[in-house]
Amino acid sequence: MSKIKVTAVFDIGKTNKKFFLFDKHYQEVMREYTRLPLTVDEDGHETEDIALLEAWVKATFHAVLENEKYEVKALNFSTYGASLVHLDHEGNVLTPLYNYTKPIDTTITDAFYEQYGDSLKIATETASPQAGMLNAGLQLFWLKKRYPDTFKKIKYSLHLPQYLSFLFTGIAVSEYTSIGCHTNLWDYDKEDYHDWVYAEGVDRILGPIVPTASSINTTYLGVKIKIGVGIHDSSSALLPYILSKKKPFLLLSTGTWSISLNAFNAQSLSREDIKNNCLNYLRIDGRRVKASRFFMGNEYRIQVEKLCAYYGKEYGYHREVKFDEGLYMSLMDKPAIYFRFEGISLQRKTLRETDLKPFATFEAAYHQLMIELMELQLHTISNAIGNSSINKIYIDGGFTDNDVFMKLMAHHFKDFKVLTTQSPLGSALGAAMVISNKKIDAKFLKENYRMKKLAPLLLKKMTVK
Repeated sequence: MSKIKVTAVFDIGKTNKKFFLFDKHYQEVMREYTRLPLTVDEDGHETEDIALLEAWVKATFHAVLENEKYEVKALNFSTYGASLVHLDHEGNVLTPLYNYTKPIDTTITDAFYEQYGDSLKIATETASPQAGMLNAGLQLFWLKKRYPDTFKKIKYSLHLPQYLSFLFTGIAVSEYTSIGCHTNLWDYDKEDYHDWVYAEGVDRILGPIVPTASSINTTYLGVKIKIGVGIHDSSSALLPYILSKKKPFLLLSTGTWSISLNAFNAQSLSREDIKNNCLNYLRIDGRRVKASRFFMGNEYRIQVEKLCAYYGKEYGYHREVKFDEGLYMSLMDKPAIYFRFEGISLQRKTLRETDLKPFATFEAAYHQLMIELMELQLHTISNAIGNSSINKIYIDGGFTDNDVFMKLMAHHFKDFKVLTTQSPLGSALGAAMVISNKKIDAKFLKENYRMKKLAPLLLKKMTVK
């Protein structure tokens, strides 16, 4: 029996670690999910255990190489961004993989802005709303100032996708999608690293920039294999849509972050865009993508846990809640804000505490939560679209299984063609495609993503602001 020739992909999220095998037609033939325990850094802040992640990645891949069913021809990596692994001259990891939620000392950020320009200036030039450690470049500035002796030992600072590639190739590189994801590193108008990167000597430890489609032909454990350089997960999730669709569209990628991606906007971001939390990503060819994001999935998890505790429900109960038109209309009859959001920085009325007393049931409170999250979602989608001629929206990611969210999207975007996918592949498929020369056509999404058009939700009346 002949072996199935496959491309292997590690798709590393902050919560779920996933491994996929795809055949030559990009059909999934194997998947494996796991969650790994976190560790803490020197300040006690929770973060990814990089040693544990490395061990799981290698063990998982070695097992597939030994599997008689598969012949692995290629390997690539898709991971979350804003995360850097610092290596010494022997390739040893020097520091914890600092979590992008870690607070950064204001004395250090103040020194940065005093030296290189105010935060809005830097944000506009780098298309990166200022957000502390979420701007990976600031992690490097912070490390240099707080731990100068450690910083001096760094040979390479690698974005997480490129570090995973390095584990298998020993070759240190940088690539566009990781550089361009709200890092503060890239000057989008100059199409080069920002001046501060050169002034601080940071460019010397970032590794040479190579195209995201690059790969290294090597022999690993006796197996000839093509190994990719990795890709940032949001850019990877966008790739199958870009390759198969030529007319303008918006991709709403949902999960821990809800990210609205517009690959059809070539204009520089304005200061007003930055104030509205817009940013740019880089496509694999270095062209810009206008995006607007908010921490929806993270906030959703926090609030649902509180709802379950308040109403005495097991966590997971919320997954069974279906959209109730009558309940929705009654809530919208007198719209108001009842939830105090904890992890979202978008401008909205801030409450001292959440008020659940008006809601007799879990379902009512849950609908109200989704109404308030949707208000922010509408704001971010509108900002990402801007002046672009877009009338089609694709939705993928975790919230495609949320009936209330999807019904509200259908309602608010009834003048758009809204399509959703039940495919769980997310950014993994893009990582497989980027190192392949195989072209795809316009039928690809329909055939591989199980695309479904949302029917407009026609409510009896409309009282939304």
